Amino acid sequence: MSNKPIKQPARFHSLSRRIVAQFCIFTLVLSAIYGLLSFLLMYILEDEFIVRDIRQEANYLLQQYQQTSQWPQVQGENMTLHFSLETLPDDVRQKLIEEPQRTEFYGANGRHYHLYPVDKDNSIYLLAEVSQKLLVRPIREGVITLLIVGGSILTLIAFFIAWMLGRKTALPLKKLADLVDGVAPEKIPEKFADQYPNNEIGILATRLENTMQQLSQALEREKCFTRDVSHELRTPVAVIKNAAEVYRQKNIGDAESSEIINRITDATIQMEQTVTTLLTLAREEHTSVGKSSVKLLPIIEQSILDHGYLLEGKDVDVEVSDNCDAEVFSQKGMVKVLLDNLLSNAFQYTNSGVVTVNFTGNTLTIEDTGPGIEGQVSANVTEPAVKGSQSTGYGFGLSIVKRLCEHQNWHLTVSSHQGTTVQVLFG
Repeated sequence: MSNKPIKQPARFHSLSRRIVAQFCIFTLVLSAIYGLLSFLLMYILEDEFIVRDIRQEANYLLQQYQQTSQWPQVQGENMTLHFSLETLPDDVRQKLIEEPQRTEFYGANGRHYHLYPVDKDNSIYLLAEVSQKLLVRPIREGVITLLIVGGSILTLIAFFIAWMLGRKTALPLKKLADLVDGVAPEKIPEKFADQYPNNEIGILATRLENTMQQLSQALEREKCFTRDVSHELRTPVAVIKNAAEVYRQKNIGDAESSEIINRITDATIQMEQTVTTLLTLAREEHTSVGKSSVKLLPIIEQSILDHGYLLEGKDVDVEVSDNCDAEVFSQKGMVKVLLDNLLSNAFQYTNSGVVTVNFTGNTLTIEDTGPGIEGQVSANVTEPAVKGSQSTGYGFGLSIVKRLCEHQNWHLTVSSHQGTTVQVLFG
C-alpha cells in the first residue's frame, strides 16, 4: 500500500443543468445578435429613405440647371443649396474639411445633416437638415428596452424548453446509472438494455450490458477456478500429511527418518496454511472469522529457520528485537505468509550486513542492509510482476504482501535508501 494521496472523485456535473445552461446562453447570444442586426437594419433603412429624397432633389436641380443654365429654387423645405463651402454651417464645414468623404454630420442643438455633392468640382452641395425626419433615434431607448424584454422572454421560454429536454435526456441516463451503481458481482442485472430508447443511450446500455455479462462470466469462471484449486490443493496436502504421520508412527525408533518426517510434516502444515491464506485472498473474504491473538515471536523464528538457506555463505546477521515477543490479532496463516515473503526478500538481497526485525507501537519493521530497490521500479514495487534486475523470482512477493495488508486493513510502507525498510502497522 503506497503513501500516495488518495485521489478525490471528480465533482459531479449534472447533464440536464448543462443542457439548460448552454441552451440559455445560446438563446441570449442569438437574441443579442438578432437585436443588433435589427437595430442596424432600422438605421440603414432610415438613412436609405433620407438619402433617396436628397438624391431625387439633387437630380431635379441638376436637370433644371442643364436645361435653363440656372439653378432653380430648392423644393425641399429642409434643404438648402450651397455654392461654396463658406456658406455651410460652421459645424458641418469644419468636419467636411477634416473628412472630405463624409456625408453625415451631427450639428449643435440636436441637428442632424446629410450632405450631397451636386457638383463636387465646383463645390456645389445640397445640404438637408433631417433631424425632424429621424424615426429610429427618438425611439432608440424604447427599441432597446423592447429588445431586452423580448430577449428575456425568449430566454425564459428557452430555459423551460431546455429543462424539459434536459430532464427527458438525463432521466434514462440516471436510471441506467442507478441500475448499475454498487451492484454486487453475483447480482449483475441481465437483459436491461431493451427498456432504453433506441438511440445513443440505448447503445450505451447495450454495450454496458454486454460488458457486465462478460464480467459476470469472468467472475463465475474465477469462482469455479478458486473452488477447484481449493479442492485440488487441499487433497494432496492432506494425503501427504496423513502419510507422513503414519510413516512417523511406524518408524519411531529411527531418529534420522523421524527428523525427516517431522520436517515433511511441518512443511505440509505450512503449505496448508499458505494455501488457506492465498485462497482467502483470492475469494476476497473480508471477515474476522478465524482471527485470534497470535504470538509474533514464534512465527518470526520459524520463518527465519525456514528461509535460513538463503543466508548460506553470506556474512549476514539476523537481529530480532525483544519487542517482538508480543501478540497481534490476526489469522495465524496470514502473519506467516507476510513474514515469509518479507524475510525471504530481505535474506535474498542482503549479501552482507544485518537484517533487523523489530516490533514497536503495533508496527512490525523489517530492515536490511542490501542494495535497496532500484529507482525505476521503486514506485511500483508492490504491483504484480514488478521486480528489479537482480531478482530471481517472478515479482509477486510484495504484491501478495500488499493484497494481504489491504485484506486485513494493515498499513504497508516500503522505503529504500541504504537498504530497504518495510513497515506493517497492524490495525
